[in-house]
Amino acid sequence: METTPLNRRNFLSILPAISFTSLAKTSAVATFPIACNDYNWITFYKRENKVWGGEALEQNIAEVARTGIKAFEPNIADKAMALNYIAALKKHVIAMPSIYVGSILHDTEEIEKSITKILEIADTVKTYGTKIIVTNPNPIKWGANQLKSDAQLEMQAAAIERLGSELRKKGLTLAYHTHDIELKAGAREFHHILLNTTPENVSFCFDVHWVYRGTENSQAAVFDVLKLYGKRVVELHIRQSVNGVWAETFTAEGDIDYRRLVRELSALKIRPHVVIEQCLEAKSPNTLNAVEAHTKDLEVVKETFKALL
Repeated sequence: METTPLNRRNFLSILPAISFTSLAKTSAVATFPIACNDYNWITFYKRENKVWGGEALEQNIAEVARTGIKAFEPNIADKAMALNYIAALKKHVIAMPSIYVGSILHDTEEIEKSITKILEIADTVKTYGTKIIVTNPNPIKWGANQLKSDAQLEMQAAAIERLGSELRKKGLTLAYHTHDIELKAGAREFHHILLNTTPENVSFCFDVHWVYRGTENSQAAVFDVLKLYGKRVVELHIRQSVNGVWAETFTAEGDIDYRRLVRELSALKIRPHVVIEQCLEAKSPNTLNAVEAHTKDLEVVKETFKALL
């Protein structure tokens, strides 16, 4: 996809109105539009035998716009991809308050590459109003239950702290994200990172269902994590399952009590950026297409999270 440089003086006028606070000083975020991310869409598109990304990106984002969703969190691999997303989102008047970027921060040779890449991407996306950079440091090997050593965890925590400090200098907030493997072996990786980084430099993107699944489907663990690290939460990734299977659309009723989550976040005076990540897996129901499902998601999320919006 061809892109042209953004004109900073003009692009802000087309974005939805968003008020920002200093995320570096507090985990309570001013109101961003409810967002979704590309992982959900990729799972729906795979089921529908459709292509996400590349030359199809502008058409993809046009479908996002049809749902009424006004913000989007893409998974960005490099500066060129960031520019492509900015061009497509700008055309359809969709904001990008946050992005997701992969990283390798447990290996000496890869740390500098990851930090350099993320800082370059950050400089690009901040011109479009991005405030939160989410990263989930890669496991040793995807799909394998191979845990990092203590030395690797110490190296990773130091690298995340450094990355967060560099992003904070740019007016951006780093949010640490997990999948399920970080919750293995007593959640040693998860706790080590949050206990050995500072809230000033490293905030928390609370992916509620990955915490649930990573603790062998424990809702008790979800709310224990909230008690431990709730004040560091700047963003939520929300997904619901029913009897352990990802639902086709988000619902407040299911394996996770999202109404309780909203009450407890409200009590903490935390207003995180809410990102819909209602994805499909093999046993998920198959009744709606991507646009229909995300339209319904937005309606239910607005109602469920209205106290935080």
